[in-house]
Amino acid sequence: MTFNPLEEKGTPIDKQLRTWHDIALIPFNKTEVDCYTRTRQILMNGIEVEAWNFKHNFARNCNDEETNRFLATTKRIEDMQQTTVNWLTPSDQSILETTLGYEQVAVDLTAWMAQNEPDKYVKETFDFGLLEDFDHLYRYSQWAYMTHGISPNDIVQNQTDIILGRPTQNHHNCNKIRLRKPYDKENTSPQTKVNLYTLVSAEQQTHNYYAEHGMEYGNQCIRETYAEIKDVEEEHVNMYESLIDPTESWYEKLLLHEFTEVCNYYTCMEDEVDKRIKSIWEMFLDYELGHLQFAKELFEKHENKEAQSVIGSEIIIPNRFKSQKEYVTKVLESQIQKRLTNDKSYANLDDLPDNWGSYKVQEAVNGEGSPTENVIRIITAAKGRDLVIADEKLKADYPKLLEKGLENKSLAPDTVMPSDIKRMMKEEEIEHECE
Repeated sequence: MTFNPLEEKGTPIDKQLRTWHDIALIPFNKTEVDCYTRTRQILMNGIEVEAWNFKHNFARNCNDEETNRFLATTKRIEDMQQTTVNWLTPSDQSILETTLGYEQVAVDLTAWMAQNEPDKYVKETFDFGLLEDFDHLYRYSQWAYMTHGISPNDIVQNQTDIILGRPTQNHHNCNKIRLRKPYDKENTSPQTKVNLYTLVSAEQQTHNYYAEHGMEYGNQCIRETYAEIKDVEEEHVNMYESLIDPTESWYEKLLLHEFTEVCNYYTCMEDEVDKRIKSIWEMFLDYELGHLQFAKELFEKHENKEAQSVIGSEIIIPNRFKSQKEYVTKVLESQIQKRLTNDKSYANLDDLPDNWGSYKVQEAVNGEGSPTENVIRIITAAKGRDLVIADEKLKADYPKLLEKGLENKSLAPDTVMPSDIKRMMKEEEIEHECE
């Protein structure tokens, strides 16, 4: 089904207040929920946080009374929606279990977007970020197993592989190098715009979640792991937001934010398997259609342009949560050695100059070791080897991938080397033969 969101009235804004009982709904059951219901819930929480933050920033820079009245009213609605969505998380779902959900969002959402992104440069950036979030999922999975005794498959349900990506210790870049070339708003597809507004929201919320909850574990090594990966998420927000045309006006961005919410709620509603949660997506889709109508009127009044010139006349699909194993493996095998360059492009490790700016950053932050390397050392000492869940071919390629992806010029002191992985794999093989 396709439709023109600009022609849908949705729920009137003055009908969108709800009781506290209707705002703080019963959470899902973590042992029964479909993994992609969880990822949709995590994504839409991020979308709502971004919408709320944007409207507050707009209000601080706006002196138009009609606009400020709209922002004041819908900020409250966005906040209530965010409460509903976020508080679907059950209290017995640990921080690390939720974290695995966040990284599954990042991997499978980014992989889907990369395959459905019309701009080749933006797609290349999606592929680059994909391998970093893929590695984060692997690192956090070790802690989830050791801390809570769970298999990461309890969360990802065999839909996403658990194996290293581009090693996290190599994600720490000079943030100036993270900056990318922005799209041209006049010649860019609405798909690209919605993809980026969606992914920035998701990555920003991932950063915020780690910032707010990573310190809640008493284990210092876990705390440092969250600190390290949180820093990478800051880089991701910096990278993806730099792709957005900075000349978009406040009213254009308001229109795009509302349109992004509509598109994401629509997709979640279409794909949701849980009837109760599907009804939430449907309700909030109607709410956001009401917001979009008002944002359209404000944009056309203040910009003297048709809203359709910015967002088109059809719904955009920014996410389809489903297994992306085949695509991720393809990118992993072909791009693990890829790095950012000073000229906003990409290069292989062997082609980087000796004075590449990110080397200094990595040497500084990893000077006493990388927590995401240390976690592999710790689980190896406790269990004999790291936790890897993938098909046999990908497992067999593990040492080769690590050798291809490590930066030898700026290794952390506690780096797990390909020779270590080969030894662990050999010992595991001998152990199985003896059983």
